[in-house]
Amino acid sequence: MWLTQKLSYEFNDPRLLQQALTHRSSPGDNNERLEFLGDAVLDLVVSDCVFNARRAAAEGDLSRLRASLVNKSSLAEIATELGLSEYLILGEGERKTGGHRRESILADALEALFGAVYLDSGFAAAEAVIRRVFDSRLKMLPANDELRDPKTRLQEWLQSRAAELPHYELLKTSGKAHRQLFEVCCSIKDGELQSTGYGTSRRNAEQQAAENMLALLAAADAG
Repeated sequence: MWLTQKLSYEFNDPRLLQQALTHRSSPGDNNERLEFLGDAVLDLVVSDCVFNARRAAAEGDLSRLRASLVNKSSLAEIATELGLSEYLILGEGERKTGGHRRESILADALEALFGAVYLDSGFAAAEAVIRRVFDSRLKMLPANDELRDPKTRLQEWLQSRAAELPHYELLKTSGKAHRQLFEVCCSIKDGELQSTGYGTSRRNAEQQAAENMLALLAAADAG
């Protein structure tokens, strides 16, 4: 199978591979139990990778690094790169609604694959597969600062300069209840500097406003 070639792993028990690819919407043994197991194996392997890659990093930074690698979006991207969607075994309803492209289904199937390899050949084999599929991402780990959200980075920037913390004000909410758009203003230095952010939640709008404020501050420093 093309998938096993991409994984560089051949299953001793092909039934485990089939189960790993079977979504709960399909009859028969599904991948939920394997996903549970694979999630634990993945966390351990990636924790070891980031621990050794960033030997001076604090626990919080290590946790953020790991989260950046094993979150649903990242796992779904890797699953897509492996062409996993072509091999998913879905129920009729999920097939009709495009379940093979759904982020959560792809991410869970990838974790189930890791769990299946672990059951098939043990931890060393699972670790080798995980390290292979994460290789490019492990070689390009983001800087610690990039992992902090914009509001946190802005707060740290201001605190390092003994400046007052930013003030966020909700300017406007528009749209229907289930599709609202929030507009937020971020101000510092008693309103001397202001930036605006938009988002589908107040939190997202505040994050964008903070990101825009950081850009303003960076430009001011450069000037």
